[in-house]
Amino acid sequence: MKRCPQCNRFENDEALVFCRIDGTPLVTDSSSTGSEAGTAQLSSKSEGNEFGTSVLPHTTNADFSRKTGPTTVLAQPTPATNELTKPSRRRSQVLAAVAIVLIVVTVVGYSVFVRRNRAIESVAVLPFENKSGNADSEYLSDGLAESLIYRLSQLPNLKVSPTSSVMRYKGTTTDVVKIGNDLGVQAVMSGRMVLRGENITISVELVDIRSNVLIWGEKYDRKMSELLATQKEIATEITNKLRLKLSGESEQKLTKKYTDNNEAYQLYLKGRFFWNKRDEENLRKAIEEFKAAADQDPNFALAYVGLADSYVLLPFYSSATSAEVTPPAKAYAERALAIDSSLGEAHSSLGYVDRLLWNWTDAEKELKRGIELNPNYATAHKWYANVLFDLRRFDESLAELKRAQELEPLSLIISANLAENYLQSGDLNAAAAQCQRAIDLEPNWYYAHLLLSLIYLQQGRNPEALSEAEKSVELSKRLGTSLTFLGVVYVQTGRRADAEAVLKELKQKYTDHKANGYDIARIYAAMGDKDQAFEWLEKDFQSRNATMPDFLSMPPLTSLHDDPRFKDLVKRLGLPWQ
Repeated sequence: MKRCPQCNRFENDEALVFCRIDGTPLVTDSSSTGSEAGTAQLSSKSEGNEFGTSVLPHTTNADFSRKTGPTTVLAQPTPATNELTKPSRRRSQVLAAVAIVLIVVTVVGYSVFVRRNRAIESVAVLPFENKSGNADSEYLSDGLAESLIYRLSQLPNLKVSPTSSVMRYKGTTTDVVKIGNDLGVQAVMSGRMVLRGENITISVELVDIRSNVLIWGEKYDRKMSELLATQKEIATEITNKLRLKLSGESEQKLTKKYTDNNEAYQLYLKGRFFWNKRDEENLRKAIEEFKAAADQDPNFALAYVGLADSYVLLPFYSSATSAEVTPPAKAYAERALAIDSSLGEAHSSLGYVDRLLWNWTDAEKELKRGIELNPNYATAHKWYANVLFDLRRFDESLAELKRAQELEPLSLIISANLAENYLQSGDLNAAAAQCQRAIDLEPNWYYAHLLLSLIYLQQGRNPEALSEAEKSVELSKRLGTSLTFLGVVYVQTGRRADAEAVLKELKQKYTDHKANGYDIARIYAAMGDKDQAFEWLEKDFQSRNATMPDFLSMPPLTSLHDDPRFKDLVKRLGLPWQ
């Protein structure tokens, strides 16, 4: 008798080489000797739909009878002279068949063993299904996935799809194999959560999409007070099932305690839930939740990272000025680092704050440190690429953006940043392809249509440029950034009166703090009115508009580059342009 040393399953089949359950090589169990002589049962069940093959023993039962006609006594054949030393032809065929089956079983068993033991190097954790029937606990189901993503992303040898990529599958019925292929990962984890009072049930499944095989599944019945420990337990089990060879440092990161306060942890999950929605209303809700988490546990570094990340995004999604958001963002990032200097996310947040403050050297240093501490953090690569773009180190910027897209293939903003990079370098086809990629993912995202209008304009496809610009204005509800490109299209297609109307609307928006000076400067640059263009750029400089450097390397502001006033502006911004 044989036994699997992994699952302790016993097998009577002496010809079986590998365990049917987990592919582990079988060992002979010396304590069992009861196998019936003359029986060789070969693979009673095999992979797929193939039937098992068995060689059955010959048995005789003297009491067996059947109703048949008279028995005919057959003549005995003449015995062959070598009957005892040479096997019959029939027996040779049987032995040959047995040998073939043994070979097949060995090969299949080995291939199953190899396939099931291949290390998995990439994984996606899908948003958990909230089966509680209570929308108020939605933050918890999303937050569990967010926390697992965060912990697993600390492992240097594991690619983990970020929250922004997996959230688009929330509430869908797409099968995990397709999701895994879309995200470019080898395994997908899905889960369900039921919350009843203080009791929480979490069910998880991990599937290897390369073979569509369930690697692991588990159900956890816990109290809400045990949520932190449960989340770490799941992350550890997933890592073990992925067969990662962890270093001591990685194990420490995986089980690291960021807070012992369960209420602070839940408030943090709520903050990230709102932060991921990426609009002014939800960013401000996120700030409230992160502040509450920090109040519950003043040493909870991730809560301060969340605050810094929320403030640095506000200028891009609201009328908040740089002067309003950069001081608290910097203070919170520094507070997080004072608590835990090993947090790559905190270094990355501080680096992006330095970018908004035009502290280019510090921004690069902090972002590089963030990437060093957490190489799989796509946002750090993306933010570092933005700094490199501002510094006109376009090749390096492109490399960082490509790495960010590898880590986060479904990110809209990364595709847009790649399009901007290609546009600057003159590779208009590649730029258009990145815009189309973003539009395929989200047809109603105004910014992709905005960039596509500018690309079409550079290609001389004026009707398509106008169509995309109008679509961007409609989708953004006449956002200043969209209006400026519509104005540029009007200028370059000879519709000067329409461009003047857009300028008038933008100036009113600027007064209402809903547009930037560079939005107006771009239309004047397209008109060839450099004096007005520099006047409006100067307004942004004097107000320390953090987002102004983003667009200095893109048309139509590139038409100002040879002017001494532009070189003076760049110098005052601290940009080391040649």
